[in-house]
Amino acid sequence: MTTLRPRGPLASAAFAASLSLALPAAAQDMPGMAPPAKPAATKPPPSTDMPMDMPMDHDMPGMGHAAAPQTEASKPAPAPMAMPGMSHGMTSAIGAYPMSRDGSGTSWEPDASPHEGVHAMAGGWMTMSHALINLVYDKQDGPRGGDKAYVAGMIMTMAQRPLGDGVLGLKAMLSPDPVMGKSGYPLLLASGETADGRTALIDRQHPHDLFMELSASYSRPIDAKSSFYVYAGLPGEPAFGPPAFMHRTSTLDSPEAPIGHHWLDSTHITYGVLTGGYVRGDWKVEASVFRGREPDQHRWDIETGALDSQAARLSWNPTPNLALQASWAWIKSPEQLEPGIDEQRFSASALYTLTFGEGGVWATTLAAGRKDRTPGPALWAGLAETAVMPDDHWTLFARAERVEQDELGGGPISTVGKLSAGMIYDVRIAPHLKVGLGGLVSGFDIPVPLKAIYGDPQAGMVFLRFKLG
Repeated sequence: MTTLRPRGPLASAAFAASLSLALPAAAQDMPGMAPPAKPAATKPPPSTDMPMDMPMDHDMPGMGHAAAPQTEASKPAPAPMAMPGMSHGMTSAIGAYPMSRDGSGTSWEPDASPHEGVHAMAGGWMTMSHALINLVYDKQDGPRGGDKAYVAGMIMTMAQRPLGDGVLGLKAMLSPDPVMGKSGYPLLLASGETADGRTALIDRQHPHDLFMELSASYSRPIDAKSSFYVYAGLPGEPAFGPPAFMHRTSTLDSPEAPIGHHWLDSTHITYGVLTGGYVRGDWKVEASVFRGREPDQHRWDIETGALDSQAARLSWNPTPNLALQASWAWIKSPEQLEPGIDEQRFSASALYTLTFGEGGVWATTLAAGRKDRTPGPALWAGLAETAVMPDDHWTLFARAERVEQDELGGGPISTVGKLSAGMIYDVRIAPHLKVGLGGLVSGFDIPVPLKAIYGDPQAGMVFLRFKLG
């Protein structure tokens, strides 16, 4: 295996560079995105989709605008990825559907999900930038608990433009998580991965890598309703599971990772992914080859290795409010400390988003996952999470989980549960920047064999959140 390690100042510079990409985009926000006015009989009016000083010589996918009258012979071909009835919106880089459907990697959320971000034009590129940074104080009670102050979050920039008959998409996402150190942060009943290369993290959540995603995609339409695409990432996310927890509308406002993360969505940072997919209307089928090993203890670097694992996913959005998926993965030696153990994983999920009132949003996720280890037992995890945003200031969120664990020390398999609930209050200090103060509390369902080592703990977090988008 070859490892590229731009550590220290170089890694810090990369993080700062991503932030500099995200923040200036706020000055170029694209207002409105309303449909263009109906042309007059003789002369079409100017487009209302974008400011008049933006370049108009490139036809951006999903961003229709009025043009000067043309003769039949001089009319250009339809814009790539254009979809009837969507000329006023923004379409995805990998299919003829609303960009709001895109989750992490190539996963789907409901079309009705809010699509936060600062949108801009740069030459022939359409860009979107988003950032979410949490300053957190975490307290977990009991003999296995602890407390810690840390910073976590993500900074993301994506861009797309027509290329030939298709659409080219690029995405970069960075995280400040490595700053929290190799011990991660206290999270009772969690397990999975190592951050120091020597010990497994039990009752703690690992820090994510600096580079969460560096990916490119290319899609090409087959007809008005269907397309095929390829996606590659180093790192990237294979075709498995629901959108990663920090991207789901139902939980992105919570700074706390699910304890079932390594059942449902821990493959969201994979150093080497190649995915091919076919989209037709509200259906998508896709398959991936990827590197199965979890990221190692060097959280500032980029790793490489053989694409030795496979995944497949079927997604269906039957209504604008609902996103369903079922997926399978075979993962070779995911854990660095257990190199002889392979895993087969299954997941299924339903995401529901409803808008109401003047900008209100309610989002809910139900998800279940199973991992079969060779050798080792089959273990299940499930969660239900929900968030309500009645206005621009308040967000209330909650999550309930049930997980089968064999790493907590209470016997071969222990079924544990957790319930968390919290809220955040935001103040908008700029058109695309909010600062929020929030908190959450957690309770646990711990079986009798584990009571001796866990006691009867409670947990909580308070956090200050900065959100660009």
